[in-house]
Amino acid sequence: MRLVYARRKIGLVAAASSLLGIAGLINSPSASATLPTPVSASTAHTYLSSLTVAAEDRTGYKRELFKTWTTASGTCNTREYVLRRDGNKVQTAPSCVPLSGSWYSPYDGATWHSPTDLDIDHVVPLAEAWDSGADAWTSSKREALANDITRPQLIAVTDNVNQSKGDQDPAEWLPPRTAYRCTYTRAWIQVKHYYHLSVDPAEKAALTSALANCT
Repeated sequence: MRLVYARRKIGLVAAASSLLGIAGLINSPSASATLPTPVSASTAHTYLSSLTVAAEDRTGYKRELFKTWTTASGTCNTREYVLRRDGNKVQTAPSCVPLSGSWYSPYDGATWHSPTDLDIDHVVPLAEAWDSGADAWTSSKREALANDITRPQLIAVTDNVNQSKGDQDPAEWLPPRTAYRCTYTRAWIQVKHYYHLSVDPAEKAALTSALANCT
């Protein structure tokens, strides 16, 4: 019985490997990038100085007010697109669902080999965006922010690290890997500036402090 089971298992593995190989040929990306490069530290300083400073208000916030994972490219939704973009040697099903590859999470320095170990982080969380101006936006503009692959707003990171961040701003949370904090700060400021979102006093102080360590 063990021999028969072993043969069946080998056959299943071979079939899965064959399918994975076909999928990889169909949808294997050539890049292994991270989020779009944020503005320079000097530009971030300029942007930060122009942001409105105001108290935040979360009244009425619901995550479903920000439609996520819309079509990004071909058959790929935004989550699938970012996983392909941020991974190395990513193999996907014809539908664009990532099946294997490797992903380096710059927030904590961990490397993962299963897409289920990763979340797609909104650098500026959706609740934070709501607090700082998105409550007055149209649905389409909120959808644009939630699926923005042009600005440095979406990045694949370790799932529990993203969950520990939640919807906190830089006064409350920064990536545990200190080497990435400058990039993260510049990205945060760029997104807030592009979407004309405000910052609260503690947030601006934290961003100013973080930028002081950027070159």
